[in-house]
Amino acid sequence: MKFGTMAILGCSNVGKSTLVNTLVNQKIAIVSDKPQTTRSRILGVAHFPQGQLALLDTPGLHRPWHRLNTLMVRTALNAIDDADVLAVMVDGRNLPGSIDRFVVDQIFSRHERPSALPVFLLVNKIDLMRKRHVLPVIEAYRQLGEWTEIVPVSAKTGLNVDRLIALAFDRVVEQEDAFDEDFVTDQSWRHLAAEIIREKVIDSTKAELPYAVAVKVDEFQEEANVTRIAATIVVEKPGQKAIVIGKSGERLKAIGTAARLELAKALAGRVFLELHVKVKSAWRNDDRWLGELGYVTRP
Repeated sequence: MKFGTMAILGCSNVGKSTLVNTLVNQKIAIVSDKPQTTRSRILGVAHFPQGQLALLDTPGLHRPWHRLNTLMVRTALNAIDDADVLAVMVDGRNLPGSIDRFVVDQIFSRHERPSALPVFLLVNKIDLMRKRHVLPVIEAYRQLGEWTEIVPVSAKTGLNVDRLIALAFDRVVEQEDAFDEDFVTDQSWRHLAAEIIREKVIDSTKAELPYAVAVKVDEFQEEANVTRIAATIVVEKPGQKAIVIGKSGERLKAIGTAARLELAKALAGRVFLELHVKVKSAWRNDDRWLGELGYVTRP
């Protein structure tokens, strides 16, 4: 059997979390069309006849403008140091722009990266493209880095993902499995609950709000037939609080219902969910609050 670690990096909204969910055959990372949805490194373990792949889903690389963004970028780049295979994902629907070049340069210029580390380019979302449009994108990206392999894929449909799996196992060594056969992620239910609630807030609010919202689980109690969860949705301005609550509290109620239903399915039991909304000005630049919300990384 083989075991290896594959870190998945790239810009925001290219499909990294979708790919991890597809490979582990379970939702462990929230997904949204809003930028910077993933804020922490997420471990997912995919089990195959050939062995195990430990997948590191990472925040989207970007030019940071808050302390939170700086931590997110550092978290993503630190994953390179733990990888046996590095997968750089791009949106195949677009030729590389300035931010794509910036991201590729960041990855290839990382001085800690071992020169022998295989680097795959994953051209994602080919299910949304005509075949004749894929090749020009591949050729444009081919010029930007020394790619070990270039793999067109669809993270959403699983198209060509089997080839990615085979190529990854070609690059890792024979060794004992590192995880039990039923292990999927190291995330606690408490953390997953916070992320699911945040996903529902993102789905229900305007495009500008997701950057300023976080979720802190204050209570998580598992009883015989019910899980009781109390959580605080943190925003930066009173106007954002009003957006989350909505007219007569209807939006907050809808967020709670959607989160409760998904959590009940995941936990295979009844869930009692209590939500509050709190304003904390400039929490994205406050190290104490970032630590309380779980946004921490090694130097």
